[in-house]
Amino acid sequence: MQVRRINTADTLALRRDVLYPDQSLDAVKVEGDADGLHFGLFEQSTLVGVISLFLERAGARFRKLAISPACQGKGYGSILLSHVEDFCRRERIPLLWCDARDSAFGFYEKRGYVYDSAPFKKGNNTFRKMKIELGQASAQKFSVIPAIDIIDGKCVRLTQGDYAQKKVYNEHPLEVAKEFESIGVTRLHLVDLDGAKKGSVVNWKVLEAIAGHTKLVVDFGGGIKKEDDLRIVFENGAALATIGSIAVKEPQLFFSWVKQYGADKIFLGADVKEEKIAVGGWLETTELTIYDFLASNIKAGVHHIFCTDIAKDGLLQGPSIPLYKKILERFPGIDFVASGGVSNMDDIYALQEAGCNGVIVGKAIYEGKISMEELKQLMK
Repeated sequence: MQVRRINTADTLALRRDVLYPDQSLDAVKVEGDADGLHFGLFEQSTLVGVISLFLERAGARFRKLAISPACQGKGYGSILLSHVEDFCRRERIPLLWCDARDSAFGFYEKRGYVYDSAPFKKGNNTFRKMKIELGQASAQKFSVIPAIDIIDGKCVRLTQGDYAQKKVYNEHPLEVAKEFESIGVTRLHLVDLDGAKKGSVVNWKVLEAIAGHTKLVVDFGGGIKKEDDLRIVFENGAALATIGSIAVKEPQLFFSWVKQYGADKIFLGADVKEEKIAVGGWLETTELTIYDFLASNIKAGVHHIFCTDIAKDGLLQGPSIPLYKKILERFPGIDFVASGGVSNMDDIYALQEAGCNGVIVGKAIYEGKISMEELKQLMK
């Protein structure tokens, strides 16, 4: 998947085919097309989506977002729009707007757009002007997500996934979660290490307690192998289910869960060793590359993704920024969270600069490399 600049002629062809199939190419042109910036989304070498951007004195307007019918419903529109938003941020364009059709109001609202006009008619369709302040959106885009790993109901950390290298940090995970919430943290990454080892969810009561006594948005993983596990996770308060091995070993089952529960409920975990996917508690490295793995899952509609370089995890030696940059270059627009290796605040800033949407941090917090006061300042 790749987004790149394209010429006006290619833009018009797909725009016409998707939005105005009965019209001529001349009929689908809009004022300023010759001077506009046109972006295309390519699946391999096939153009599957287009969007046009028009620069103005006080901001920019995008128009004619169009995705091939066979590719609709897979998050491709979000990928294109994210690319345009990021382009505007890099160019220090403060405001982005569009005339949104009523059927798309909810889509734009979820992305942070607000209404800037009363409803108005164009032909038989109802529209409203919607806008986003890109400076504010950029500040809110990056999330620091503390991790709580659970063994025997206690908060622990492993080094490189080795259960023999276990260190207990707190016997009461709910207390830890409440402390995070008290300094402004809104997300939590909760891992059932007992469940991962057993092959089914074990520490669901910890999830229930945290979800029931905090307002944290919790993603929960470890031991989700069957739909019953998924049901337990959601029934006990998880906002997202973190899934890794099943997506590798039984992709069709995983895709069925994405379709049944919705992509917004799934947080895909990719554990990587030398750019190859690892499974089975990191003991088994497959021949599947991270890029092929992500491509197939993104095509199935997955867009919340985190990646852990297992050579870095728990060592406090810095994250794999070159790897993450390569992933983001190949798959622009995904909601991508880095994991593993973070040792200090500079690592967090570097990941944000690299284009990640967030970072999962564990050992650096528990070992005092990143203080709660530093986290608190970051949450502001």
